Amino acid sequence: MKATRIIISGGGTGGHIFPAISIANALRRIEPACEILFVGANGRMEMEKIPAAGYEIIGLNISGLQRGSVMGNLGLPFKLIGSISKALQLISTFKPDVVVGVGGYASGPILLAASLKGVPYLIQEQNSYAGITNKWLGRKAAKICVAFDGMEQFFPAEKVLKTGNPVRTDAVEIAGKKEEALSVMQLEPGRKTILVTGGSLGAGTLNKSIEKHIAALVSANVQLIWQTGKFYYKAIIGRLGAKVPDGVKVLEFLNRMDLAYAAADVIISRAGAGTIAELCLVSKPVILVPSPNVAEDHQTKNAMALVKHDAALIITDALAEDTLVPQALALLNDKTRMDSLSENIGKLGISHADSMIAEQVLKLALNKGGY
Repeated sequence: MKATRIIISGGGTGGHIFPAISIANALRRIEPACEILFVGANGRMEMEKIPAAGYEIIGLNISGLQRGSVMGNLGLPFKLIGSISKALQLISTFKPDVVVGVGGYASGPILLAASLKGVPYLIQEQNSYAGITNKWLGRKAAKICVAFDGMEQFFPAEKVLKTGNPVRTDAVEIAGKKEEALSVMQLEPGRKTILVTGGSLGAGTLNKSIEKHIAALVSANVQLIWQTGKFYYKAIIGRLGAKVPDGVKVLEFLNRMDLAYAAADVIISRAGAGTIAELCLVSKPVILVPSPNVAEDHQTKNAMALVKHDAALIITDALAEDTLVPQALALLNDKTRMDSLSENIGKLGISHADSMIAEQVLKLALNKGGY
């Protein structure tokens, strides 16, 4: 039997790249002989991360719209035409049975090429609000795997399947790890702990909010795991100097996300789709501060999808500097509210999303031409 040939396209951020690798790994678990080719955007982080994960990747010379820069966008039509041409060539030479798009600049050209060549394609829509490109491509998609309810407002209902977003399995396996987590992070058992994470790059608003109110946290006898991100770490450490209080762990990056989650009583985070998928499985009380610097304000929409189930609290980026820490301290002192939030967010978690999506991909490949 001929090995299934699959193209997986997209990237740009870890939020797109990790699910793509996770789906590829699941495909290999189910069908070890399948042939997988990644297609990314030249100059973006997938061109390093995908080979590091053991997969071949080909880059398209494509970039996104630069808001507020007319000159920066002059070459965009030529890049788009060139990328579609290269994508058509890749479809012709690799001859995939199915194409998967996970979002990011490279997804558009390769999914369009698949459509033009009659190759079935699957879209993995990670957010609760679909972007323009995915909405348009969704009309001819064979299947659309989503993580939130109500996605029929963007896509044909008969093509939508709720699978959840793939997560880093090692990051969400926290059962029985609290004691180890507190020991590794040199935190005291019995004291309440807040985890603040803005992702690997960090979040300026979260950092300002914590730095402004660090004295209030210390006086409330609250411990803090504060992941600043690489863009902010040196400046924050420079300002704090030797005055980092006991019980405050300032970290550029969290290598053991499972231990950070396990140690936390309350988690403060941005609202990226991948992060939310992890938080639902971790099942701890969460305060979300959506980033305003994303397309179509999708982080706010992701957060509201949890808030409407009373599964998280939301604070706008504009209000966070003054209200985030006071609200976090109030939540820590309200056990009933904490228990309710934990229970409700846990109900929204979907594990094994990668396997569910991989099974759909292989089903489409099997039925190629007859979907």
